[in-house]
Amino acid sequence: MMHPLVRPLLADDWAAIDPELPQLLELLFSRAAGEDWHKAGTFKDHLLGLYRTLALWDMPREIRLLGLFHSVYSNEYVDLKLFADRAPLRQALGEEAERLVHLFCTMPRTLFTRRLLEEGDLPEEGMVLEREGAPAILLSTKDVAVFAIATIADIAEQWHSWQDELFPGFPGPSKPRRVADHWAAALWPGPLKPTSTALSTLSRLALPLSEMPPEWGIPTPPVFARCTARLDPADELAAAALYWQAVTRALPVASPDPTRRALEVAATHNPYVAEPRLLLAQLALAAGDWNAAALHAGAGLALLSDWGVAWDKRIAWSGWVAWARILLQSAEARRWPEMLPGLNGLGLVEG
Repeated sequence: MMHPLVRPLLADDWAAIDPELPQLLELLFSRAAGEDWHKAGTFKDHLLGLYRTLALWDMPREIRLLGLFHSVYSNEYVDLKLFADRAPLRQALGEEAERLVHLFCTMPRTLFTRRLLEEGDLPEEGMVLEREGAPAILLSTKDVAVFAIATIADIAEQWHSWQDELFPGFPGPSKPRRVADHWAAALWPGPLKPTSTALSTLSRLALPLSEMPPEWGIPTPPVFARCTARLDPADELAAAALYWQAVTRALPVASPDPTRRALEVAATHNPYVAEPRLLLAQLALAAGDWNAAALHAGAGLALLSDWGVAWDKRIAWSGWVAWARILLQSAEARRWPEMLPGLNGLGLVEG
């Protein structure tokens, strides 16, 4: 149920993932990536999260390194220039990986995302991206696929309800809203609700990736049924709303039935995220339904392994993975605390 890299990633055993990775991380972190704020944490957290997802997707090394260094020259969204000169990064990463990093930083990324969504397929002749006051950029068809993969992983790692409010209708054009008028939306981090808009967009970006030619050597990401399924925006919104009602106890609590039903419907609307399944596993454990608990916990753990990021960003991916393993272990052992204090003592995963 888990990718073989999950445990090294949880242990920060970078050398087991790539022998050269510790040295590259030292280079990156020496540039203060751990001190810079970024969306749901620090820039360091974001870069490692993006690398983790691309590693779990079995991407070639240069694409993993693109994820790890993807914004270090700054880009249209953030001013995080960790490297002013390309030479050190080219020497450290190699020509191709550094080329991808630089191109991803300098291309108009919102236009790229919008253009790919409009076309719906990988463009056979590549993609031209116009830039105001600078020459247009021509991406090869393979580059388009690589940057689609990086974009999906990038947005999935960082996006939650705060960005939903900052960028309504992304990546379509929208009129910026004044902070003074929308002060509540501006307060970071907001309620940290799961995004109710981004995953349906990502599913559309993923669809063309199911048609990548084998000679590229780029595996299809495992998300959205190997990039063959489209998540409807209405289903995404319904799933997020039902899940949030369940976790915030907005439903009647005299019985677990309303919460269970809400989570079941949420998982039906959006079967591509783990957290509703993990809450269903916990309810099943409390009811002594060991088989249902194992089914839900196993499905949730597999989805966490597929994504490498959490949908519910109140808890880090590593915490959700640890919890999923506890739930699955408990279901298989057919035991669960009967008293509330016993929940506080959970924590051991054997083997």
